[in-house]
Amino acid sequence: MTGLAPYASDPGKTRGRLHVEPGGETRGPRDAFQRDRDRIIHSIAFRRLRHKTQVFVAPDGDHFRVRLTHSLEVAQIARTIARALGLNEDLTEALALAHDIGHPPFGHSGEEALSAAMASAGGFDHNAHTLRILMRIEAPYPRWRGLNLCWETLEGLAKHNGPVTAPSWAMIEADAAFGLELDSWPSLEAQVAALADDIAYDNHDIDDGLRARLLDIERLRQEPFVARHWQAVLRRYPDVAPERLHRELVRDQIGTMVNDLIETTRATLADAGIASADAARRAGRPLVGFSPSLAAEEKALKRFLYANVYHSRAQREVASVARPIVTRLFGAYVANPARLPSGWYATLPRDAAGRVRHIGDFIAGMTDRYAIARHEELIGPVALPEGF
Repeated sequence: MTGLAPYASDPGKTRGRLHVEPGGETRGPRDAFQRDRDRIIHSIAFRRLRHKTQVFVAPDGDHFRVRLTHSLEVAQIARTIARALGLNEDLTEALALAHDIGHPPFGHSGEEALSAAMASAGGFDHNAHTLRILMRIEAPYPRWRGLNLCWETLEGLAKHNGPVTAPSWAMIEADAAFGLELDSWPSLEAQVAALADDIAYDNHDIDDGLRARLLDIERLRQEPFVARHWQAVLRRYPDVAPERLHRELVRDQIGTMVNDLIETTRATLADAGIASADAARRAGRPLVGFSPSLAAEEKALKRFLYANVYHSRAQREVASVARPIVTRLFGAYVANPARLPSGWYATLPRDAAGRVRHIGDFIAGMTDRYAIARHEELIGPVALPEGF
């Protein structure tokens, strides 16, 4: 592949796939990382993201983001950064598209409930579950389970937030199967995907928070990063109603973060003398990042969003309804596994931990609306607060 920097991941030098593929099919001129991206896009798990919570649970409004649209937005930002840095865009895009595939219904509320329900079998972690889905649960191929993705893709998904120092049972299983080197930093492409995720939700959750009326611009202006960009937008468009400028604010903030990250990362890579993808893994520290001043502003913005959006009173009320849905569904299937769909029931393990994890796999795959429907079928009605 031409145009790559020396520290980019090269699909021609991949460490390969867990299962040897026979070849011979005529499925287009794609390299290994392009195939991984396409396998993710065509997976059932990726399609289900359209009905999984990003911030708002089963939102009434069609304009709120869900896991699918969030993942697409992360991929767009990540591709832009990867291209500017000479990294492999296809691997970066694959990582961005797949990074949230392991989330259960109802976002972090659902994850907390599912982890508690599975405590006897090691709990639940959405990042490790991403690997479990891609390596075991998805089964579109005749001779093996999983999507049979390249080592670089699985490694990047396992470690996109950095070395895994305390792996869960599911991550340990994935590592045992394919040696993901959990104690090192991942590729630069994975590091870019992780920061693109932060950039996306920092800014798009502002957009959704304004739409949901959890935020207003006066409250947002308490944050210096937002205030600076808002004033710049007002100066450019003094004759436009402020409510029409919210999305311009979001675009400006994304641009500032992306440009800062590219400039800072270029300097870091040059100073560190990184000349290969493996050298980036051996660096012992993150190489993709913001400047110190922007990193401090970004952390402050996150704290603001946690206080005013994610942990707002309205969101806490929704979480108080969503968590019991997962807890009760888990209890219902444990009490009577025959309630599982026939394919899931037929493959129910005999050992106790295996049964808990199997039921957890099934519930984690549910969309918000499917979980609500199963609760209403097996247990009783669900009343989410109006507007969400």
